[in-house]
Amino acid sequence: MKLLVDSGSTKADWIAINDEGKVLFTTQTLGLNPEVLSKDEIIIRLEDRFDISHNKNQVTHLFFYGAGCGTDRMKIFLTQVFQEYFPNALVTVHEDTYAAVFATTSKEQKAIVCILGTGSNCSYYDGQILHQKVQSLGYIVMDDCSGNRFGRHLLRAYYFNKMPKDLAQEFEKEFNVEPDPVKHNLYKQPNPNAYLAKFAKFLIKHKDTEFCRYYIFKEIESFVENYIKQYENYKEVPVHFIGSIAFYLKEELQSVLDKEGIKLGNVLRRPIDGLIQYHILNK
Repeated sequence: MKLLVDSGSTKADWIAINDEGKVLFTTQTLGLNPEVLSKDEIIIRLEDRFDISHNKNQVTHLFFYGAGCGTDRMKIFLTQVFQEYFPNALVTVHEDTYAAVFATTSKEQKAIVCILGTGSNCSYYDGQILHQKVQSLGYIVMDDCSGNRFGRHLLRAYYFNKMPKDLAQEFEKEFNVEPDPVKHNLYKQPNPNAYLAKFAKFLIKHKDTEFCRYYIFKEIESFVENYIKQYENYKEVPVHFIGSIAFYLKEELQSVLDKEGIKLGNVLRRPIDGLIQYHILNK
């Protein structure tokens, strides 16, 4: 049994397949970002899903693509956790960008591949090797155009009384924005980046308002400037996107990229289905 996992900070999609590529089961856990979770927290999230815990001894290969796995230290940490939990499995840990690459690009295609979900990322794939010019410093400093970044903008606008009154009233109805629970989730709970990203659905829901459009286009333009333009050939290759933020803001992405003379490639909400085909072809 092979397990394919695509994990962001908010959630992780799991698919178990046999050697012929037949799907044995699918499930979902909370995100498994090693930058913000301890070993014990990761194990708890695995144990919470019966399909995973019940079959852990039958797993022969685990292919994990995850947010927070961009450094060797985090890859080694997570590999050790998984090897202990899945004792008979050969474990391979990649950063989440590889899942995006394998799901969006054809064989040996050159492309810039971006992730816009809870967090954000951008890499260049030369057809064989992934190149990254910007080392992420995490959600506090970076993550332009991500869900957590939009959540930060909304909370700040609300508390600084910059949000239009009608939107502020709806914001209050949809979320508990009392100071104590907000601070508790930001500073006392795991995954504060995922907590911030929950507010992004409000921005997307109201994306046609002037208030929300300001932040949407500001962040997309920032992402283009700070990430995509790192690569000299950004106008020569397609730029693919993975993630819920990209998926629901595809029209806005298209608008900004058109102005910059950048070719928008594939835009997918989740890479997991593409990963199945990739691992069937590359078993």
